[in-house]
Amino acid sequence: MADTSQLNLPLLSPSQAQKHVTVNEALVRLDGLTQLVLASRSVTLPPGAVADGVSYAVPAGAVNDWAGQEGKVATAANGGWVFAAPKRGWRAFIADESLGALWDGAGWAAGAVALSAHGAGTVLRVDEFDHAIAPGASSLTTGRIGAGRMVIAVTARVLAPVTGTLAAWRLGTAGATDRFGSGLGLAAGSYARGMLSAPMTYWAAEPLVLTAEGGAFAGGQVRLAVHALDLLLPGV
Repeated sequence: MADTSQLNLPLLSPSQAQKHVTVNEALVRLDGLTQLVLASRSVTLPPGAVADGVSYAVPAGAVNDWAGQEGKVATAANGGWVFAAPKRGWRAFIADESLGALWDGAGWAAGAVALSAHGAGTVLRVDEFDHAIAPGASSLTTGRIGAGRMVIAVTARVLAPVTGTLAAWRLGTAGATDRFGSGLGLAAGSYARGMLSAPMTYWAAEPLVLTAEGGAFAGGQVRLAVHALDLLLPGV
């Protein structure tokens, strides 16, 4: 039985019996591969119960029904799995990482918006983390700006009210504590849009600093997102 060249959809044969089986399999593959969402690219053990049309990127070391299918897209169908080999340029959304990805011919380049012929890539990243504010005049995050990132902006949302004697707060890094905003609100839902007038590259990983204005922190919780550009090196 022949398959189509792009999505590996099975084609009907002349005078084929039980045509509905082939048609249904093609529809399941089409449902799983169009507007491709990969549940994960790191799961090596096929899940035992999954709805038809759910797709995974099969990683190295996969076992059981995925053994020997490394690099392919596995789509659940009729209690089993059908496999498709991605073509260079396929795009997908990796659900458990909340990242878009581009197939470069050998792997899923997460966040890549452009690739060279030999794998050099331009990558957009959003690194998001929650921060519980510690009491004091300032609070240092455990989440960090990644090394080698060219930062475009840092955004924030107050999840739990910022409490204490302060009137407002500012967001930045050591030596530039208002780089991403000042006079920021205390109530839940308050936000910061710390877009830089010129992107700034951080060669070493660096935490963010929240600084109280007009008093000190007692508590609160903030969700922070670092919007940055990263680079992939060309291969050999």
